Amino acid sequence: MSELYSDVLGNTFARHRNARIVSLVPSITETLIELGLRDRLVGRTGFCIHPREAVRDIPKVGGTKDVKIERVRALRPSHVIVNIDENEASAVERLREFVPHVVVTHPNAPADNLALYRLLGGIFACSDAAESMCARLQAQLDAIDAAHWPVETVLYLIWKAPWMTVAAGTYIANTLAAVGWQVPHPAGGSKGAARYPQLADLDAEAARVDRLLLSSEPFRFDQRHVQELRARISGKPVDLIDGEWTSWYGSRAIDGLAQLARFRRARLPG
Repeated sequence: MSELYSDVLGNTFARHRNARIVSLVPSITETLIELGLRDRLVGRTGFCIHPREAVRDIPKVGGTKDVKIERVRALRPSHVIVNIDENEASAVERLREFVPHVVVTHPNAPADNLALYRLLGGIFACSDAAESMCARLQAQLDAIDAAHWPVETVLYLIWKAPWMTVAAGTYIANTLAAVGWQVPHPAGGSKGAARYPQLADLDAEAARVDRLLLSSEPFRFDQRHVQELRARISGKPVDLIDGEWTSWYGSRAIDGLAQLARFRRARLPG
């Protein structure tokens, strides 16, 4: 009997050597290509931009939040890969009507990528490549765990108008925590999704933390915004950070963690 592989919802999948894959998750599209599965990818979102040359000729099926269902149908995928945070549940249910295998992912911390690599490697018959990826990530996790990271609290901003942040327990927050940056839950008055709340009072939230981090995505914060907040929030460091280091799981997490660690070290006292 062939081995079965379970996604985050407990759905099971047998090994499939001739899959037709549509990936609706940018970081997973990149991971599949690094696992050697470029020829199995028949569709992607417009946000699946890495690696640029490899994805150029893969048909687009809309965005992560606005999947063009009929475009997916026309590609006749055997597998569609989705993510709980990134894709709308209603779209996933429509895909289940005609896609034989819908694989649901939800890594919530850097170490969760190990299971993600093995899930993809198992389903798509590239376990050796997945184990190689696991070894590279584990080495990075071990190096970060062995370092001494003084704890700082940070307000990690992902959007402007309205101001939005990330809550503790998200993949971003857990990645920041790996280098000693703790994300407190917003004080009373925040609203919106519990995992990505809107801030009722930016200045009050900034007063509660040691540092502000402005992510380069999904809102494109840049140095102009950094200067604006430095003038507005006196006495608190404000830094621009590459959002791919903290929010892209999958294969990019390996280098992302290394880059994040270097970024944090450059901001240690002394």
